Amino acid sequence: MTSSAPGTGHIAGRAPLHEVMARLRGLRPVFHSEADLQHSFARVLWETAPEIESRLEAPQRRAGRAEYLDLLCIGPTTRTAVEFKYFTRGWTGTAGTPAEDYILKQHGATDLARLHFVRDIARLERFCGRFGQDGLALMLTNEPSLWTPPLPGRRPTRDHEFRIHEGRELAGTLLWAEGTYEPNTCTLAGVYPLAWEPYSGQDGPGGEFRWLAVHVNGQGAGRGGAGADT
Repeated sequence: MTSSAPGTGHIAGRAPLHEVMARLRGLRPVFHSEADLQHSFARVLWETAPEIESRLEAPQRRAGRAEYLDLLCIGPTTRTAVEFKYFTRGWTGTAGTPAEDYILKQHGATDLARLHFVRDIARLERFCGRFGQDGLALMLTNEPSLWTPPLPGRRPTRDHEFRIHEGRELAGTLLWAEGTYEPNTCTLAGVYPLAWEPYSGQDGPGGEFRWLAVHVNGQGAGRGGAGADT
């Protein structure tokens, strides 16, 4: 696996992820919900690259049953499966043009946010086994504990191996609570160094938003960070 220059990650082989996120930030610095984020992302993607078709809640058949992707982006020669996570701490304020009022919920369970994000990566590895399809796991949050490394000497928590803070690398078999709860064990085929990006800054506590992208290629390997190759 080789590293890549910032800004080279593309959706469906056409739309640069950094450009999509920059346009999205200009239109929508905050979102009401994860569904709001998904819809807005699909709209900006079409404006960036009209040749890409977008399908929300697209079914993918595996072992005779359907699993649903948040978004399937269909380009002329390549498809990108996208899974979103919008995890928020409580924040109330006004943002955007035209101005909108927001009341964001306090989700609270950061350990489950990490678990579900890692599971998204594992799901994308399964979906991206077919030729010409890659994946993108995307998290947007205003919860600093997700991107902040734990303090040195801190006692490991049950989600210790699922940490997704800045500079962390996800790879191999990740154990929940040192393996004492096997249903949450997650095994990744790829290696994913993580790099968080600034999204928007709003007034008051909880007003800083950042995003994290993990790219999964069709061979089960991948790169973390917003500028990784797909």
